[in-house]
Amino acid sequence: MVFFTTLILSFGEIQLLLSEKVEYSILGISAVLFLIALCLLIWQIYRYCTRFPVLQRAVNILSADGPSAKSGGFQYATQTRDSKMEVHYEELSHRVSPGTSCTNLGSSLDLDSMADLEEEHIQGSLRFSLFYDQLQSRLVVTVLDAQDLAVRDFSHSVDPFVWVRLMWAAREDAEQCPLHSVLDEWQTRLVKKSSCPVFGDQFSCSLAEEEVSRVTVRFEVRDFDKYSRHGILGEARVPLNSLKMSYPLELRQDLQVPKKDMVGEALLSLKYLPTSQRLEVGVLKIRTVCHSNKTERALYARISIICNQCKLRHQRTTQKMSWEVTVFNEVLTFLLPDQHIRECSIIVSVFELQPSKKSSKRLIGNIHLKKDKTSENPHWELMMQSLRQPIAKWHFIFI
Repeated sequence: MVFFTTLILSFGEIQLLLSEKVEYSILGISAVLFLIALCLLIWQIYRYCTRFPVLQRAVNILSADGPSAKSGGFQYATQTRDSKMEVHYEELSHRVSPGTSCTNLGSSLDLDSMADLEEEHIQGSLRFSLFYDQLQSRLVVTVLDAQDLAVRDFSHSVDPFVWVRLMWAAREDAEQCPLHSVLDEWQTRLVKKSSCPVFGDQFSCSLAEEEVSRVTVRFEVRDFDKYSRHGILGEARVPLNSLKMSYPLELRQDLQVPKKDMVGEALLSLKYLPTSQRLEVGVLKIRTVCHSNKTERALYARISIICNQCKLRHQRTTQKMSWEVTVFNEVLTFLLPDQHIRECSIIVSVFELQPSKKSSKRLIGNIHLKKDKTSENPHWELMMQSLRQPIAKWHFIFI
């Protein structure tokens, strides 16, 4: 009892120490803090309601194509975080079908992607040797050295390596059908801080004698960058149809401005929903060149959204077994505010892998849909003119 009496007296003394002015000040501060917390709660609720509209409203928007869209035969799922909705695109994919000839593989050629180089000048040369062993049906490629490579402006040095690709033409007449397939690819060792590196790396692969004339060896000299994309120092190309390689043939070529090879095409659909600020990128079909000596492989596509040279978001499709025309029929949904949709670019990267092997992923090629203040991709322009409607178009895949 003595303890409780002392405690009550202590509280009474504390209350006597606080005047009415101090008590009203504390009460006012508490009221201000409560109003601030209430405003923050209301703002968060408003953001949630504007970014994630009611599901029924989204379904009504998606079904605005009319009753003809409901009679389609196949479906593809829209991958979102909250729900999966099915949309029918059979009439759309049948309307936009690939042509039978190679000249009708796509609707427009992205010239910007063919000349997407950051380098101001190309200099130097590359020395290599080629040999075809007819007894073993093997092609031997040796990268010997390089001379007078361009150096970086800020460090006055370069860390070069060489990427070697065997490009196989789908037809012997490459001018009429420019489609290629990468038979094999290798990478030399890295030589640090040298503008005249010596490599001495040798690579070989099995190649039938009747297919030698359809192969072009592509040497791409790159500058290694640990923290960013590797720089391109130039390339050298050697068609094998005009060479006699019964004995080791040593060549030296000046480096040229790299050119991109067409390795396939893809049917993509774009749709923008301004109300919910959603961009839907559909990967419908991918056509690649199939070589007879390749084992069973799978394909998948990765879509990246780039804004101001920064990757905002990316998603990937499921894996599908590779055919001459691989059907995906998948749509990937991205939530993009208005300020991003007006100045963003889409990069579709197609990868190939062997299901039986781990770490066998290989890049087949890329598709760039660019949108900036000075130029606009035709497919992007059609999408912005036809809001809430899927617009499908064939695009070339380059590497």
